[in-house]
Amino acid sequence: MSVRVRFAPSPTGSLHIGSARTALFNWLFARHHGGKFLLRIEDTDSLRSTTENTKSIFEILKWLKIDWDEEPVIQSNRLERHKEVANNLLKNGAAYHCYCSQEELATKKERAVKSGKSYQYDRTCRNSNRKIDGINPVIRLKTEYSGNTTVDDIVQGEVTIHNSQLDDLILLRSDGTPTYMLSVVVDDHDMEITHVIRGDDHLTNTFKQIQIYNACHWNVPKFGHIPLIYGPDGAKLSKRHGAASADDYRDLGYLPEALSNYILRLGWSHGDDEIISREQAIEWFTLENVGKSPSRFDTPKLRSLNSHYIMEASNESLLERTLPFIRCEISEIQRSRILRGMNGIKSRAKTVIELADLASIYIAAPSNFDDSCTKYSTKQHIELLLDVISIIESTTPLLEEPLCEYVKELAKKKNVKLIEIAQAIRGALCGKLVSPSVFEIIEILGMEESISRIKRFVDYFK
Repeated sequence: MSVRVRFAPSPTGSLHIGSARTALFNWLFARHHGGKFLLRIEDTDSLRSTTENTKSIFEILKWLKIDWDEEPVIQSNRLERHKEVANNLLKNGAAYHCYCSQEELATKKERAVKSGKSYQYDRTCRNSNRKIDGINPVIRLKTEYSGNTTVDDIVQGEVTIHNSQLDDLILLRSDGTPTYMLSVVVDDHDMEITHVIRGDDHLTNTFKQIQIYNACHWNVPKFGHIPLIYGPDGAKLSKRHGAASADDYRDLGYLPEALSNYILRLGWSHGDDEIISREQAIEWFTLENVGKSPSRFDTPKLRSLNSHYIMEASNESLLERTLPFIRCEISEIQRSRILRGMNGIKSRAKTVIELADLASIYIAAPSNFDDSCTKYSTKQHIELLLDVISIIESTTPLLEEPLCEYVKELAKKKNVKLIEIAQAIRGALCGKLVSPSVFEIIEILGMEESISRIKRFVDYFK
């Protein structure tokens, strides 16, 4: 049997990081088995679904390098098909018209709550010829209410409930629109989905959906329900934890390779391996290695992983990824400087935003000086910086290693520590005291720009 899986997001907001992981797991499962990964946009919530959100889902999946094998299915285009199935079930006696009004149902629910019972529709219309003029009926499924329904879940194991816990599901609402439960089953059947891999918050839905499969006499796909992702506090990951969508992490400067690697390891493992390439993930991925317990999102661990991928990336690719985070147009000279200095700055950055911030030293002289720089603005430091200007002017060619040696000699001559002079130079060139080697910076900036920045610092603190 050829494997066919799907990812079915609703375009009602940004793609949650848990949904991104679901997409990745489905994609890896398909690629591991040489099957197909399909995309379905569940946009039947017309009040909240937007074309902008649909476009954003496509973009973030492409950013994560998760591609799909067939044209995306747009659920709202299939409403007539969903209605057709509901009406066929009605004709075949597997469903029925229910004329109970909202007020009548609300009264029954209130009565159940007061008696301490969980509410279920009492099937008033199931075996009657009840018909009320002026009321558009819903179509309900004749759910089996004796016996058990069992899900042999690939992740959770065998899970069984008694059918008495299931309600007679509404298939078509009174306005003729299909419900989520019906639409999902019809779409999965028509798309020939063999495995449904989704969050374990859908497990209760699965028992209900199996009832629809059975009523239609359709093959039931295999199910795998993966645990949710929690925040550090043990609550479901949300905006209150700082970031919850894949878009958020992209905009915070994380590389797609790092984010994919990290969410892959949230609930799935392959021994003690932490750094896993996409090729290895495809080879190793199985649902049997997915755990049953929720995972906790660990931002420091993601930052550490991101720094690894930054170090592994080519300087040219990092430059292209950094440019969108630089809020100004840059010249070819500035671009060349950043590229030359990339080795020095990427070892100090954990995100692309930090990379862009460090790259700013090669774009323009600092517009102001960090408060920490004032420590290196004393009369002694100013005199040392003037000596450094003389060294720069007399060093030909202007290279990092000779410069360092000359400044070491200056430090010895003036009886000061090299770090004292280096920090004063760093403050003058960068406006802050965190940067790559100051001698590397001077080599890259060149004599004219380096001297100009140092003089500006000297004039500022005179």
